[in-house]
Amino acid sequence: MRTIGVGLIGTGYMGKCHALAWTGVQAVFGDGPVVRRVMLCEVEEGLARRRADEFGFEASTADWRALIADPAVEVVSITTPNALHAPMAIAALEAGKHVWCEKPMAPALADSERMAAAARASGRVAILGYNYIQSPAVRFIGKLLKSGAIGRLNHFRLEMDEDYMADAEAPFSWRSARSAGYGALDDFAVHPLSLISTLVGLPSQVFGEMSKPYPDRPDGGGRRAVETFDIATALLRMEDGASGTIQVNRCAWGRKGRLQLQAFGIRGAIVFDQERFNEVGLYVADGPAEEQGFRQVLMGPAHPPYERFVVAAGHQMGFNDLKIVEAHELLNRIEGKPSLAIDFEGGLAIERTIHAIARSSREGRWVAVDEA
Repeated sequence: MRTIGVGLIGTGYMGKCHALAWTGVQAVFGDGPVVRRVMLCEVEEGLARRRADEFGFEASTADWRALIADPAVEVVSITTPNALHAPMAIAALEAGKHVWCEKPMAPALADSERMAAAARASGRVAILGYNYIQSPAVRFIGKLLKSGAIGRLNHFRLEMDEDYMADAEAPFSWRSARSAGYGALDDFAVHPLSLISTLVGLPSQVFGEMSKPYPDRPDGGGRRAVETFDIATALLRMEDGASGTIQVNRCAWGRKGRLQLQAFGIRGAIVFDQERFNEVGLYVADGPAEEQGFRQVLMGPAHPPYERFVVAAGHQMGFNDLKIVEAHELLNRIEGKPSLAIDFEGGLAIERTIHAIARSSREGRWVAVDEA
């Protein structure tokens, strides 16, 4: 069994998720190449060395270019702030490395286009960190939709809410700076769009609105104007006539990891909430009216790849497990096997949708996605 060398740039929240995924993928799936954790990069050498020891990487560096140049590194995980994705991903691809980059691609559409072009030119595998599509529940929903369990889809709604920026006195961070992008729209709404893209395809037209609940935040001894929008809403028109909505808010008190999907068809409905992501609600309008109602389906070994983690239903998968699944899908694609992942081409389509929504918010009109 061959070995594949991995380099990790960034060791924050998502960096640790990637490290855990690379550590666990072989034990969980038992196939594909054996992962060798070659090198880790952080902004300061001392921190990089500590993280390398903690995460089980052989070497460390404070220079991400040195990591990319290392011949033992074949795959580069990029988990840095959004504005750094493009230069790092493009450099890695030009060096002949495969890339696993966290979402979104980049704050500027032109940079996302450059990333996709670099992936095409390199012939390497480049995917984005849309781990929610790896959920057994989401895969089950896709199977239900494809089988026609609720008939033709005519409307869907997605809401994503968290409260880590709900406190008006939380300090100014990179997420509130314009260099990070629009705000909740490209930091958050890309996740609902990843579900839409995977399950039903992306919209042809959008109407968007972005809002700023707090005009400024503490910064050092004073206050700094917030440059991004923490709330965004969009109406979506699909090519086949179906409609949809997206609502995202990272200032939503009480919401910790809510990503709710409601899908309505001509014969039923499907409901899913990421805060209870081992459950799917299914309503089918069949049989006597007095017997109709939502049926709650609990994920278990019958819903792949749940069985790779737990042998019994009701014991639950978790967020980090989805990153392990995502790492496995990346390795499958590198090995030329079928895989479920959003590559840079699919990611660029999501980015174009995001920029069309932002343009709609600025201009107050419906915008075709191909106008972005």
